[in-house]
Amino acid sequence: MKLKKHNALITGASQGLGKVIAEHFLREGANVALCARNEKELFATRDELEKQFPAQKVIAKTCDVSDEKQVNELVAFALGRLISLQAVVLNAGVYGPMGPTESVPLDEWRRAMDINLYGVLLPGRAVIPHFKKIKRGKIIVLSGGGATNPLPNISAYAASKAAVVRLMETLAEELKPFHVDVNAIAPGALATRLVDEVLAAGPEKVGAAFFEKNKTWKEKGAVPMELGASLAVYLASPESDGITGRLISAQWDPWKDLQQHREELAKSDIYCLRRIVPEDRGKKWGNK
Repeated sequence: MKLKKHNALITGASQGLGKVIAEHFLREGANVALCARNEKELFATRDELEKQFPAQKVIAKTCDVSDEKQVNELVAFALGRLISLQAVVLNAGVYGPMGPTESVPLDEWRRAMDINLYGVLLPGRAVIPHFKKIKRGKIIVLSGGGATNPLPNISAYAASKAAVVRLMETLAEELKPFHVDVNAIAPGALATRLVDEVLAAGPEKVGAAFFEKNKTWKEKGAVPMELGASLAVYLASPESDGITGRLISAQWDPWKDLQQHREELAKSDIYCLRRIVPEDRGKKWGNK
């Protein structure tokens, strides 16, 4: 088992990818602390996983990851019940308002930023002192298409996810001396509630092309959530020790043996967000 004797905190774990990640962690021997805002869904998931994995601990606490007090209470709860944490998976997130940026409600735009960005910052801040104390840890952030590509009409999601990846890279540098690895996962297009939200919004708000993509994912299937969950297991395991500051695609990157390239990664900007200059594309513009 890759995560035997590991304890992990997983946010946004009542459904979708968060729930699948929890299942994979338990299958690999971990104990898990789950959180979500919806109490009924969260405790139903906890009860289901407890029955499925009776040998491990499954605990749960409701939490709004954008609320500092609630997050601090969540981490204290997890540490109190599990004694230690070896990994935190920051999965909670929302699309936010959909439509032209100049016309969407500004309070909803800010709320999406609170959940997606502060929902990574606050749990990360809360657990870092513990990781520094035990001199190791894994912080795994769920990114998305918005981090690497523009998403017209879903600007709050795109902006917040790009910010999350740069926060991840920055934390990775800060925490290297403490053997804490910080990485982000791009899980691919998933057939989750976010797809349903796009379909409910309609092509007028999200654009015809993006609407049709989501319709196809809903009808014909999308990227299996198991891929992202398996990558989360890998990044939480000792096998990936020393791999840090990377945005890794569950669908497209050869992550199953990434440890073979550990030193190359450390000396490069592979799997990082960087500015492209003309020379990177074989062009030379102007004189220096």
